[in-house]
Amino acid sequence: MAQNKSNRYLPIIMALCVVIGIIIGTFYTNHFSGNRLNIINSGSNRLNNILHIIDDQYVDKVDIDSLVDKAIPLILAELDPHSVYINAKDVQIATDDLKGSFSGVGIEFTIREDTIHVQNVISNGPAERAGLVAGDKIVSVDDKPFVGKIVTNEEAMHRLKGPKDTKVKLGVLRYGSNKVQYFTVTRGDIPVKSISATYMLDENTGYIRIKSFGETTYSDLLISLAKLSQEGFSNLVIDLRDNTGGYLQSAVQMVNEFLPKDRLIVYTQGRKSPRHDYRSDGRGSYQKIPLVVLINEGSASASEIFAGAIQDNDRGTIIGRRSFGKGLVQQQLPFADGSLIRLTVARYYTPSGRCIQKPYTAGGDKNYEQDLISRYEHGEFFNQDSIKHTGPAYKTSIGRTVYGGGGITPDIFVPEDTLGMTSYYKQASMSGLILQFAFTYTDDNRLKLNNFKEMMELSDYLVKQNTVDKFATYADQRGLKRRNLMIMKSHKLLERYINSRIIYNMLDESAWNQYLNIDDPVIKATMKVFKNNEAFPKKPEPKAEDNKKVAMNSKMPYEHLPLVHPNLIAVS
Repeated sequence: MAQNKSNRYLPIIMALCVVIGIIIGTFYTNHFSGNRLNIINSGSNRLNNILHIIDDQYVDKVDIDSLVDKAIPLILAELDPHSVYINAKDVQIATDDLKGSFSGVGIEFTIREDTIHVQNVISNGPAERAGLVAGDKIVSVDDKPFVGKIVTNEEAMHRLKGPKDTKVKLGVLRYGSNKVQYFTVTRGDIPVKSISATYMLDENTGYIRIKSFGETTYSDLLISLAKLSQEGFSNLVIDLRDNTGGYLQSAVQMVNEFLPKDRLIVYTQGRKSPRHDYRSDGRGSYQKIPLVVLINEGSASASEIFAGAIQDNDRGTIIGRRSFGKGLVQQQLPFADGSLIRLTVARYYTPSGRCIQKPYTAGGDKNYEQDLISRYEHGEFFNQDSIKHTGPAYKTSIGRTVYGGGGITPDIFVPEDTLGMTSYYKQASMSGLILQFAFTYTDDNRLKLNNFKEMMELSDYLVKQNTVDKFATYADQRGLKRRNLMIMKSHKLLERYINSRIIYNMLDESAWNQYLNIDDPVIKATMKVFKNNEAFPKKPEPKAEDNKKVAMNSKMPYEHLPLVHPNLIAVS
């Protein structure tokens, strides 16, 4: 009987449930319609939904593309210090240095007083063929004024670069004239030099300064080596100071020139990237030449791959100061709109097995950003004993101890030269006044300076012009009080800096490097190594701690030198 009564009310109960369900559904539909939120959405779907809701319902009109440009860097910053987003507008600027060339007008310029000043004109380039000369001031582009606050490096690049064979009309003020002259320049391919100097330090020692590891750096290296061969070099210096890196492929190809067959150069490994070994193929033409590699705190990534391979294989001597410490490899992933991300996909390891990536904390690490300043304040630039090794010890091929966890420590430490350093010199250099004076002096004396085509004769001329005293007067008029005692103490440093910039302005980067190397303590230490026949490291005397496990696996099977993914980069 009770069961029959229960069955009698069952339809009523079901009807009530349906009604309640409709009411609840209507309530949520009215309050959340259009939001399309789903509590089980994945993270990526939530991001898409948020952008859809903002675009659909936000009180004001929003530029979604701009919002994405601002949001993506914040997301990548939660990963590591070197995964970055580059918007479409900045991609060309960010990638030109790694390419072999770009299309433009062919000038080097500086911006002073909101005006473009032509610093150098590339020989036989589009601008030179059109008639532009160093010292010209560009005041209009395509009949539109281009002076004032609008003149920035980015905007100047945007207006002067462009597709090959397109034309740009430049309005120019030339020294000594108040009348604007107009030149139509047909844009062309401008080579990007990743090797800034190749010359002989003495009758036996060749020197090559490499600024970056780009698409053409390996072929450029071969050209430089061929040039030095014609001059009879028997020792070689590879200068990687302040080289922030570039393509992994270039570093591997270049190291291969100096190693015998089947030597491990570097290996990469990541969560989704199985270990990949890069080995020498034995075809290098310079496997036995005495070699010294120069590094400092500005040497990073591909530079550290190169230096680490030479050091761990005991192929040469590393001289200078501890390198930057970047052991992360990025892959460039482009988007349809022209923007791209450089995403860390692996770590790279030197032949001994060390990862030289310095410690960092995901999500924005101020200590990481301030690391070089901390090193300076700690005294590491001036005292080898101040170097902190945060990683474990490893062994090179002959048993020398090397350390991971924070850059490449050189075999021979050379401190930063502080002789003659004063607060006046620091203010003069950090304020930019020396650069401004050097350019002004170059402009005002260009007709005289044009008579000097060689670095040494121009250097001798400048010494007689007392440029330090002229600078002190110039700086005093612009707020840097003249301090005669400090100027006397820093005279050599000031003269070196001022005259080097004038030489750079009048000649080229190679002449600038040669001038700075004349009294460089690192170069002096290098020449001493060659003189004493110490470029090849020697096996250390056996010690008790040498019985520790050696990280290098010397029995790894030979693999042909692999083709590195062209989008893999190692740049700080």
